[in-house]
This record gives sequence, structure tokens and C-alpha cells, in this order.
Amino acid sequence: MTVDIRIVRAGQMYRYYLRETVVGDGRRPARTPLRAAQEQAGVPVGRWMGRGLAALGLAPGQEVTEAQLRNLFGERGRHPHADRIEADRLAQGASPAEAYRAGALGRRVTVTGVDFVFRPQPSIYLLWAFGDEETRRVIEAAHERAIVRVLEWIEDEVAVIRYGTDGNYRVRPPGGLVAARFRHYEARSGRPLLHDHVLLSVKGQRLDGKWGSIHTTALHENTVAASALYNELVAAEVCEELGLATEPRTVTPGRRPVMEIAGVPHELIRWTAQRSDQIATCLAELEHEYVTAIDDDGEPKYLPVVSERARAKLNTIAARKTRPPRKGKARSLGQLRTDWKASAIRTSGVPADVITSLLAYARAAAAAIRARVAAVVDIALAAVDVTATVFVMNEGGRFHRRHLLAEARRHLALVLRGQLRDLGLDDQVVAAAISAHCLDITEPKTIRGLEAGYRLYTARWALSDLPARRRLPTFAPDPYRQPPTDPGEPAAPRPPGQDAGEWDVPRVPLQYDRAVLAGAVVREQLRATAATAVRGRAYDVVAHQQAAMPEQLLAPEPANPEHDDQEQEAGRREALDLTALRALRDSRTDVEALDLTAERLRHLQDAFTAAADRAHTTMGRYTRRDDAKTPRPARRDGQQAHRPQEPGPHPGRDAGH
Repeated sequence: MTVDIRIVRAGQMYRYYLRETVVGDGRRPARTPLRAAQEQAGVPVGRWMGRGLAALGLAPGQEVTEAQLRNLFGERGRHPHADRIEADRLAQGASPAEAYRAGALGRRVTVTGVDFVFRPQPSIYLLWAFGDEETRRVIEAAHERAIVRVLEWIEDEVAVIRYGTDGNYRVRPPGGLVAARFRHYEARSGRPLLHDHVLLSVKGQRLDGKWGSIHTTALHENTVAASALYNELVAAEVCEELGLATEPRTVTPGRRPVMEIAGVPHELIRWTAQRSDQIATCLAELEHEYVTAIDDDGEPKYLPVVSERARAKLNTIAARKTRPPRKGKARSLGQLRTDWKASAIRTSGVPADVITSLLAYARAAAAAIRARVAAVVDIALAAVDVTATVFVMNEGGRFHRRHLLAEARRHLALVLRGQLRDLGLDDQVVAAAISAHCLDITEPKTIRGLEAGYRLYTARWALSDLPARRRLPTFAPDPYRQPPTDPGEPAAPRPPGQDAGEWDVPRVPLQYDRAVLAGAVVREQLRATAATAVRGRAYDVVAHQQAAMPEQLLAPEPANPEHDDQEQEAGRREALDLTALRALRDSRTDVEALDLTAERLRHLQDAFTAAADRAHTTMGRYTRRDDAKTPRPARRDGQQAHRPQEPGPHPGRDAGH
């Protein structure tokens, strides 16, 4: 995720931002004016942004001063020009209390803002760091416009002002929001990292002119969707302006592939990930201590397996433990780019001609991708992929619209490969997913539960063979992982000949690979049951599958795997020429991102079919037993109460849902 969020509170946290963040994560000297400190740090001044600036007498792009920051974020949500307003009211004869209230924006708050950190994918800021001046300006402009678009989406679709008893009533801020943007050029490790800190104020104006506070929980809940939108916008504009294309790359096995600029070597991306390597090494140490920790009685403290939640907390601890010291002497952007290129040529292992001509290599790779991948979006198939992925990856198979929206944006980025899309296409995919493949199981107990964004859904399919969560695997005892007898001793002896991070720590399997399989199974079922309707479309659906799936799922499998060498039947054409796609094995694209073999897919389909048959048989026995009793009550709105689908024909199964 390339958009991070953090709460900003008045007091010590605000002073930290004013002392370090606004000056490029450096160390601001005492009694140094903000503008002078930013010049010494080599970073540009902060700029105001947001549609809510007009109500405060500010303009987009105007410089952010220290007094304005102190009033809005440090003084518990006052007007940026509160000092001037208070002085004017005192000059008019108002009392000090009245003058102070005149400069306030509603009630005083402790949480004064939210810090959004926007950073593009590593391949994009590598092109920014090693490219010429024109490339740098194009990427920075795309980065800025993407931030503006995301902020507009937050203003229109996410941000709400709570008011009334217990904050039950909510309204969009009609005038928009106010934010201060600060740009940084490098990471704490000294490697290139183009990113912006956007300090978003929680103050918003209602229709009646009163000022209220933005509900920060809604901002946290939609961070993933905002990150997906930002990634898609930045990549699309950079690829459109520079003639590039994106490709999926697997960073962590079992996790979602990330979309990077094609042609940028993976070794160069690893060169920028020095901080990630340090965190990964420390995380391995912490995981080993976690699974071997014991209490005072010699009993294990935690589960003998590292769950996703535990891994996230341990990763936060590892990041804090390995955080490098603040950067030293400030350097200009031109000097930074020169030093970065020299360091990459010396230490990354990538040839110097590739680094100096990185844009040309990326354009050549983009031409090859454009020649073999047709970026065609099929809303029906996209709705299947999005629903299956969200169903599997959310706890209990229950999700909200924001989960579908984030996954739809990721899916479009995967399919379009950096091409611009029509506005609202992500909303169309979400609408198709909700109407065709989702079941509304909302039972609202509050006014909040009645809102469209908080409706609760689950998959409409009979996916009893694809549970949303896996049971924790059982592990055989390992002689090398015995807990120590004394808590003061080392956690456990390492196997001989292995360094830190190399021993096997049991972990809960990641869910994205299961989500991919779920989507593949559902697509195969829909393709089998609705083959006639699919063939009758205006364009070949295989073009969409070519961009979104590995080659094993593109062509129909023969009836008998032993006769693969037989010629194709007369009148039946090959679904797709796989010659170019097989070359993807050597180019780190789709086949690496979704590594499925035809044999593995057939085995999984057989297992899913057998499990589904057993589930349907069991449901049939219980259904006949329940039908002999009183009928199930209907809901107040006339719909039938939610229950497992009964065996036998019904409209959903006939339609391939």
C-alpha cells in the first residue's frame, strides 16, 4: 500500500511534525524560521490544497506559514488567521474571550488532523531519480495531480461531519476540506523516495455555516481504496506521457503482486529496499522469539504459529528497532540525483548503461507488452474476480462496498497495464458485483448501518468449499524449536549452519493465493454454464482474460489430457495464440505473479467439486428435515430471510452465479 495514514494530535505530536516532518524528516535547528529551515534541508515549502480553502481566506498553492500551522493543527483547530482575527476583534472593543472565540472553528479538538503519506511505486520514483529533467517534471506533475484527485474523492465520497446525539447524523462537508502538503525527496536510508505528507485538517463547514469535525474512522476505513486510486492514477498518467506500461511482479510469495513499470530491473528496486531488508531480518528474529516465548510457568505465551495480526504488530516493532538516525548534511535535489546514480552504478549490480538509459529500456519493454497484451475490460468478468477475491480475503466472507471498490481499482490497474480508463469504470464494476454476485445481509441496529457505504454483503455463490478463513495448521514438534528452560536464556538454538532469518517459523498461510483460485474456479463455472452467451458478445472475452490471467487459464483444456497433441476440431478456433504468452516466463510478468499449472488447477477443481457435492448432500438432508417443520419467517421488507442455498435448480445457479 502506497498511501499511509496517521493521526495528528495537538501537543507533542504536532511539535514533532513542526520540528521534523515539515523540514524533510531532518532536524530543525532551534529558533530557526520555518522557511529558512526548509531551505537548509533542501526541500520545497509547504503548499495549501483542498476545496475548503475559500472559507478560510486561503488559496490553493499558497505557501504554508508556521503561524497558520500552529493555529490549525497545534491550537486544537483554530482559524489559520486566528491571530489577525483576534487582534481585529480586540481593536473593535470585544473582550478577550469573545475575541478568542471569533478565531475558533467550532469546538476545540484533540485530534486536529490526519497525515496522509503519498508515494509512487519504486519503479516510478527510480525513473524520477535517474531520468532527465523532463522525466522528473512529468512524474512530479502526475504525482501532484493524483494527490489532488484522491483528495477530491475523499471530499466527495468519504469525509463526513458527525453531529447530533452520539454523532448519529452525518453530512458531507459541502465546501470541501483543507490540507497542507509537504514534499520529501529521500528516505531515512538516503535512497531516493519521492513522497508527500498531506496534513488534512479535521475541520469542515456544514451547510448551516457551523464548523464540525471530520470522522477520522471513515478516513481510516477507506485508506486502501484511496491507495489503489492513487496508484492507478499515477501509473496511468506516467505511462501515457512517457510511453510506458506496467506489469505485475511478485514481491512476497503468496501475497498480491504489485504493478511496476515494465523494464525497470528488479535488482534496482531491491537496491532502494535497504530499509525493507533490515526490517525483514529483524522481523525473522522477532517471529522466532514469538513462537518460542514462554511464561513464568514454562508454558508457551502465544500460539505456536504467527498469524497475520501478530505479523503486522511484529513488523511495526521491527520498523521501530531498525529505524536509522536522521540524515546528516542537507543536499539539493540535483546533488541528490547525482549521488543516487553513482551509488546505484557502484552497488546495485545493474549495468551502468541500463541505469543511464533506464527510460529507453522501459519504453522498449512497454512496446513488447502493448504488442502481446490487449487491455480490454469486461465488467462481467471483472465483477467475478473482484467478488471472489474480496470474499476470500475478508474475515468470515463478509465485506462492505469499500472493499469491492479497492479491489476493483486494483483489478483495473492489472488489466489496463497503465492505460487511462473512463471515469466511473470502477463504480460500474462494483455495481455489477453487488447486483449479480453479492447478497445483502445487513441487519442495521443504528442509523450508521443504514448508509450505503456500511451495508454488509457476502458472496451469492454456494462456495462452501471455499471458506473465508483457514484453520490453523498443525505442526509436528521440531527439536530445534524447543522453548528454553530459563526465560533469561536465548529463545531457542538455531539449526547448525543457518543464520538469522533462515530457520523455518510456522506462519498462517496467506490468503491471496486462495483468492486467485476462488476466482479461477468461479470463472470456469461461469464459462462452462454460460458458454453460449459469452461467445455471442461483440468482442472476444479472451482478450480480457489475456491481460488478467496466466496462460493456463486462457485456452480451454482438452477433454482428455492424454490427447493434447490432437488437432483442433473443424470450425473451432484456438482461444488465443499462446506463443507470445509463454515468453512471459522469462520476463517476470503474469506467469510469475500467478504461478498456476494446468495440472494443479485440475486437481484443485476436482477437490472443490467433491467438497461442494458433499456440502450440497448435507444441506439437502437438513433442508428436508427443516421443511417438515414450520416454514421460515419472512423479513419485514418482504424478502426471504438469509439461509444457505438449497440443492436443486434455482435462478442463481442457472444463471451461473
